[in-house]
Amino acid sequence: MRQIDTSYRLCANGQRHAVCNWLVPASSGQAFCISCRLNRTIPDLRSDRNRHHWSLMEAAKRRLLHSLIGFHLSLPTLAEDPLNGLAFDIVSTTLDPAATTGHLSGVITVSLEEADDTWRQINRQQLGEASRTLLGHFRHESGHYLWHRFLSRLHWDHPSRTAFRTRFGNDSFDYGSALARYYRYGPPADWQQHFISAYAASHPWEDWAETWAHYLQMVDGIETCEQLGIQARPASALPALTPLPAGLEASSAEEDASFQALLQRWISLATKLNEISRSFGAPFLYPYVISAAVAEKLRLAHHFASTWR
Repeated sequence: MRQIDTSYRLCANGQRHAVCNWLVPASSGQAFCISCRLNRTIPDLRSDRNRHHWSLMEAAKRRLLHSLIGFHLSLPTLAEDPLNGLAFDIVSTTLDPAATTGHLSGVITVSLEEADDTWRQINRQQLGEASRTLLGHFRHESGHYLWHRFLSRLHWDHPSRTAFRTRFGNDSFDYGSALARYYRYGPPADWQQHFISAYAASHPWEDWAETWAHYLQMVDGIETCEQLGIQARPASALPALTPLPAGLEASSAEEDASFQALLQRWISLATKLNEISRSFGAPFLYPYVISAAVAEKLRLAHHFASTWR
């Protein structure tokens, strides 16, 4: 007879609402898993539609957290650690127009309407985005959270801040004015030579968040495909990258080599994914170009992912 593992139990949100499949140690006094404990605000669950959309939100959030946990990042709740903690507000911007998707002081807010495929695609087309996904939103906003937690408090001359300015530009430019200028005039004509997305051209903070989100997509994509037996063999050798500025913790030749291998595998895999999409008569699954400048930024994201804890 098969033994039932009683050392774990299903998260309370899985038991009560069927929106979570993560487990909690049976001996724990916590009702919720490490993902659901980060929730500060959830939708009104009296609505079946809200409950369905929240389920999609939670699945995307867990995927993000799986990546961050894989980097050995500590993820305290905001209640546990007001300085470094994290919290999520999942809110309906239809009911609360003042709420917008974004990050502020450790709180990531995501609009519940983003879980509606039609609503999301309309916004993607209006904003001219190559893609727009729930997981992409969570990854992007996690970049803002990590900037706030690890970089914003460093002295201007700290090696990590210097490296950031070298790759992403001077982040002291007024953020609100930069976004207003972007939405009025759009990105520069040559943005693809310097940025992973058009929106990344709006301000160094957004460039970082878009780059970080893309780095997570690369790491997660490679891991998923290789777990399924789809091998991402390295493509041809890449041009040598500019060394990171001196003084960065744990920066090494081995780290450079690991990033080069990651990027080579990703380019090989992305090419295969696009060919599969073409064989179905569908748009490219990966409609992005990794220029030399973008590769340098991804390299810095790889360094931070290797050192932040």
